[in-house]
Amino acid sequence: MHVKELFDLTGKVAIVTGGGRGLGEQIAKGFAEAGANVVLCSRNENACKEVSEELKSIGVEALAIKCDVTNPEDVQNVVNQTKEKFGRIDILVNNSGASWGAPAEDMPLEAWQKVLNVNVTGTFIMSQAVGKIMLEQNSGKIINIASVAGLQGTNPKYLDAVGYSASKGAVVNLTRDLAVKWGSRGVHVNAIAPGFFPTKMSKDVIAHGGEEILEGTPLRKFGSENDLKGAALFLAAPASDFVTGAILVVDGGSSVM
Repeated sequence: MHVKELFDLTGKVAIVTGGGRGLGEQIAKGFAEAGANVVLCSRNENACKEVSEELKSIGVEALAIKCDVTNPEDVQNVVNQTKEKFGRIDILVNNSGASWGAPAEDMPLEAWQKVLNVNVTGTFIMSQAVGKIMLEQNSGKIINIASVAGLQGTNPKYLDAVGYSASKGAVVNLTRDLAVKWGSRGVHVNAIAPGFFPTKMSKDVIAHGGEEILEGTPLRKFGSENDLKGAALFLAAPASDFVTGAILVVDGGSSVM
């Protein structure tokens, strides 16, 4: 297979949760540029619609669907609409996420539960629903968006969000365990652990601790609007057909400091 074919998604069907902004939007655009048809879903349906129109201008098909990933009925609706429209699901990116900043000793229980519910339970519900389709197909690529915060402790000077860190650690091992459970049945499950990218979720963290973050990042920069495209494309495309259970770190080197 020619190397260009290894990164070709022409005709593939991808679902990207939280695809209306930030990292999800970047990944969705990368998939569309590689030829995939993309379903964008999040609680912000209008944002998904705006991105879907951009993707259509690239020459692919795109859908925007309102979805709360913690609601099994919403999730099943996304799966049903995708299957009805395209007949299959080849790629799932679990990108929807939540965070809450507070010292660990003061973290409100309801905030902890909200973050875990979105980041862990939501990822599981979506993976389970889409996974059933992929298992029937004997093929599929699931990409979970974890975080470097799930690989190590974080300095409270710039990230004091114990629930977020714990949830992303859970996503890392959920990824590994699903990879073991489903690998023999044709479904690959991998994760990307991004470092700091300027997004709506991270803007306050960067505003208050940007200098410390850059000092602890060997490449001395934040992630750009292109820095996840290649990583996500690799894990979605035939290029990664011998890769499962991997955590691909995209953080400018911060996790090795």
